Amino acid sequence: MSVLALPSRIRFVGGTRATWLQPLGLAGIVLASAWVCIAIVAPIIAPYDPLAQAAPLYQPPSPEHLFGTDDLGRDVLSRVLWGARISIPLAMLLVCLAFMIGGTLGALAGYFGGWVDELVMRAADLVFAIPTILLAMAVVAALGAGLLNAVIAVILVSWPGHARVVRSLVRTIMQSDYVAVARLLGASAFRALAVEVAPNVAGPIIVLAALDIGNAILLLSGLSFLGLGARPPTAEWGSMVSTGAQHFESWWMGTFPGLAIVSVVLAFNFLGDSLRDAFDPQAVTGQARQV
Repeated sequence: MSVLALPSRIRFVGGTRATWLQPLGLAGIVLASAWVCIAIVAPIIAPYDPLAQAAPLYQPPSPEHLFGTDDLGRDVLSRVLWGARISIPLAMLLVCLAFMIGGTLGALAGYFGGWVDELVMRAADLVFAIPTILLAMAVVAALGAGLLNAVIAVILVSWPGHARVVRSLVRTIMQSDYVAVARLLGASAFRALAVEVAPNVAGPIIVLAALDIGNAILLLSGLSFLGLGARPPTAEWGSMVSTGAQHFESWWMGTFPGLAIVSVVLAFNFLGDSLRDAFDPQAVTGQARQV
């Protein structure tokens, strides 16, 4: 009996719970949850207005300003906290949009095959042929610098990954007996995709989405670092690191936003790895045999 055909009670025995007890799984959950909470309550916990230029310039970390101040006298801690309200929600939004576009195209390509498959996969290959950051920079340069255009650029370079994964999964599941039975019973193509195929591709897609959030934050921060994303005086981590790089002697200006980026990316990577272990068919098969 295949793993996909196993009842849900057996399919996840020993996978989900044991995974979250691993150190990396716990670290990913704690870090990701902490940053999501920070993004929500940043206006409450930020000690200063992130745009206020009321403090001394280039002040190192002190009890009054724990992360110091920048070249305009703004509190770096407040700007890091407010930056979470930009980077994390935008990364989640663009991953959802990239999945909607890529997942839909990949599902159609895997289900119908033929010219639909060729068209979608050749378009994906065209995007994959160009390095991601270079293509994103070209898109932003064509549309104009700005945070919204940076989000559009990241979506355009991210959808092929989702399309390929969903296409591969759909092509595998299409060979299953329950899909053939559903079609023989008169289910339409779109009903078969929604009812029979979609639930069975949800696990790998959730893993990919969790991993892509970290990649999206890196891409958005990279574009802002190059001056193609968020524009001053917006409190965004990539632009803050860029400003810190211009004032290298004031190490705190770029260090703390950089650490924020690293911690968020690591959190979602740990979370994605743990989800992958939870949905790993090989591990699940071993557990199912014991049951």
